Amino acid sequence: MVNYRKYISSVAVLASGFFLAQSTVSTVLYSQAYDNQKNTLNLPSPITSVAEKTMLSAKELVDINVNTMMADPVLKNATWGFVVYDPKTKKVISSYNENTPLVPASTTKLLTTETALNLLGENYRWMTQLEYSGTIDENGTLNGNLYVVGSGDPSLGTNKAGAWSYRDIISDFMSGLSREGIRKVNGDIIIQTALFKGNITRLPENVVWLENNNYYLPVGTTREIDPANEKLIVKKSGTASDKKYFYVSPYANQMVYAEKYNGDGILTTKLPDAPAYLANTFRTTLVKSGIGVTGKVTPKMTDAAPESRKLVAAYKSPTLGDIIFYTNQHSDNSLAEALLKTVGFQKMGDQTSESGRIVVTNHLKEESFDMMGLNYIDGSGLSRSNNVTPISQVKFLTSLMDEKYYKTYFTSLPVGGQSGTLKRMFIGAGNGQVFAKTGTLNKVKTLAGYLKTNSGKTLVFSLMVNNYSGSVDMVKKRMEKILEPALDL
Repeated sequence: MVNYRKYISSVAVLASGFFLAQSTVSTVLYSQAYDNQKNTLNLPSPITSVAEKTMLSAKELVDINVNTMMADPVLKNATWGFVVYDPKTKKVISSYNENTPLVPASTTKLLTTETALNLLGENYRWMTQLEYSGTIDENGTLNGNLYVVGSGDPSLGTNKAGAWSYRDIISDFMSGLSREGIRKVNGDIIIQTALFKGNITRLPENVVWLENNNYYLPVGTTREIDPANEKLIVKKSGTASDKKYFYVSPYANQMVYAEKYNGDGILTTKLPDAPAYLANTFRTTLVKSGIGVTGKVTPKMTDAAPESRKLVAAYKSPTLGDIIFYTNQHSDNSLAEALLKTVGFQKMGDQTSESGRIVVTNHLKEESFDMMGLNYIDGSGLSRSNNVTPISQVKFLTSLMDEKYYKTYFTSLPVGGQSGTLKRMFIGAGNGQVFAKTGTLNKVKTLAGYLKTNSGKTLVFSLMVNNYSGSVDMVKKRMEKILEPALDL
């Protein structure tokens, strides 16, 4: 918290030096509006004049702005915390409620993406392969099966982070068949991937179902999330198999879509089955191109007696570094949740969110993360049950500055006034100097990352606001106001 004795001293200097030239210096400590309201806090108001800014240090200006915000109508009834930290001296420069657990929203992705980088490496790639079994006769008929072998690539077919589209991947597969001389397939197209398949787990606690008109329902079931108040709406199409299931979530009070209704008020969703979509589209393309396929597309989770197979084509995903760049720049929830499942699979052998959470929290403990106040529920930050303290965020971000992948991690963060989710913040002061992950839920706005000062220093900060009044744009402006004097530290 701020020591007011420093400001009394500073104001005394101002009063003696500028009393005759200034009509008043009372605005250094007091807002006239608050005086009129007989505000007993006597909190300082924003520093505006050149004289005032000249006489106060950058740290004092930061502290005064922080304390001013305590009485600001937008923030005075909010729960919020702030820390700006010097990674070289390992000391807090200024703080407010630094040990208070707060909902971090999408700054949760800072933990998820760093864990993936640490455990998998920035050059990690997912492979999706086309293989065949059996033999090819003189007429070009494959008497055997085609295999689409996936590895859980979260970017497959999405065009995200430079990933190929389904059309591009299928074109490459078709070229591979042409090289092998295959003109007909007398067999099935088998999908073989154990990742993310059949993964029906409960959804994260208190998850945000619909935010800013975007559908965010992640993989899982509504079981154990008290769906008693959910209203199921079944919209029938031409046939029973074409039913579409909708329901009204008690958490957002809006209608969202679910893929399956299990009965008894339980709805289930799943990650898009990218390998299945790829395989079915591939089969359709083969048939349209005159390459007959006698069999069907079928999944094969396990294979006790695998056939001998030959590789036809292999598609490599973008690197993990590229995917993390896209995830943090765009705050992509589906990629973040997939990364959570990937680290769970790599370390524990199954692809559930529960395993991913165990892996992330264990990793954080090993890295001496301050676990006090941490509640890590999902990989994306959509759950309102996530909690973290501002001080733990800045110490975590500080610890990464010595990691070999720090440059990749740092580069993935949006830049104030220039890129990603920060492109419309820090248009003026701080433009190109704030490198941070944003977070936004209804009545939650957060920002955590690094700040390059005007003197060339790198500072680390966390600023999280929960339950504010007014609009999110109002909160953004106040965030900018708090951080602006920190540029001169």
